[in-house]
Amino acid sequence: MRLTQLWLTDFRNYTTAELELPPGLTVVVGDNGAGKTNLLEAVGYLATLESFRGAPSEAMVRQGEERAVVRGTAVRGQREVLVEAEIRVRGRGRVAVNRQPLRRAADLVGALVVSVFSPDDLELVKGGPSARRRYLDDLLVALHPRNDALRRDLERILRQRTALLRDAGGRLSPALAPTLDVWDSKLATVGDALGGARSDLVARLEPALAAAYAGIAGPDARPVGVAYDAPWRAGGLAAALAASRVEELRRGVCLVGPHRDELVLTISGMPARTHASQGEQRSLALALRLAGHRVVGESLGESPVLLLDDVFSELDESRSQALLDHLPPGQAILTTTGGIPTAATPNLVVETTTAHLTPRSGAAGPFLGASSSPGDHPTPRNGSPASAPPDLVAPGSPPDPNATKTASPHARPPAPVLDRPA
Repeated sequence: MRLTQLWLTDFRNYTTAELELPPGLTVVVGDNGAGKTNLLEAVGYLATLESFRGAPSEAMVRQGEERAVVRGTAVRGQREVLVEAEIRVRGRGRVAVNRQPLRRAADLVGALVVSVFSPDDLELVKGGPSARRRYLDDLLVALHPRNDALRRDLERILRQRTALLRDAGGRLSPALAPTLDVWDSKLATVGDALGGARSDLVARLEPALAAAYAGIAGPDARPVGVAYDAPWRAGGLAAALAASRVEELRRGVCLVGPHRDELVLTISGMPARTHASQGEQRSLALALRLAGHRVVGESLGESPVLLLDDVFSELDESRSQALLDHLPPGQAILTTTGGIPTAATPNLVVETTTAHLTPRSGAAGPFLGASSSPGDHPTPRNGSPASAPPDLVAPGSPPDPNATKTASPHARPPAPVLDRPA
């Protein structure tokens, strides 16, 4: 799996940007604030329709504009997929896959799969359990789309059940008891399924995490471990809900279930959150991402696109070198503010300077360029004018019968279904 082309219009600090990406490693270099992370965020948005930085939609639209458009072509096996996403300051943006409007966000799952590491991932080790639960659930969704429905069902059931517990006011009336029984049954069914899926995933992650951490931190590093802590699973969620009903009614909250579980990380058998050094915590956070990347890749039969944001700032020189030595196969896009370690052998190096992209060295494929003002397309190193983004046609245009086709490294994507922002 890889991303072959990326187009941006009014996304973050980019007025227009157009980039053709080769297989293997792409390194994006530039000063802070130049737009390196924005490029990775755009790629991640095409895969999930969310910002991995947790930013709201309006933050991803260039200041003064009403909307942004992110477009990309991805190759999975021998199939090429065009994904287009409109992000609006107000209202709901449109999304199209192979020129067909996307009706539900869940239908996008699997079109493009990415693994993201960012400096904020230190919270996976140092922060509270909610970030670690989300880490597991995001991996489950990448493994199979049905897990997205399972997660959404759990969130819906918890909202309804919590509202019912609060309405009870600490006392369960005969009128409310049958309704709570129904929601308990629904929660038990979904919770048992999600808890089992998480537990199975952690069993697969454990050896991958140990290998990834040893690869980054070195063979003499202290051993790390991971376990899924869900005490209610011993007797099943239905029994746990029955045992906690009185306390849940008194407090008006759901006290047991997958939403309270913990992913326990250890180093030398002790909690990594409190007993690991800062360097060990950073390495463990990165190893978690690499382990998940490996598990998903093994299940899909092809590696997701790996996005590494400012990873070298979080590692010392020896661990940075070790990371490059142990980069998994497949496409990776890496950003850095400082120099590129000597062990790096990128196929493309792109320099960002206030929303302009310039190839520096190692380009394995055509560089198309970007601009920070309308109509200004920079000139690639070979001196030929950079290609302008394909014209965006109006919604409702007839679908192109060749929108999904055998992948070609030189193929241009079909004209998109989203119209160009005014």
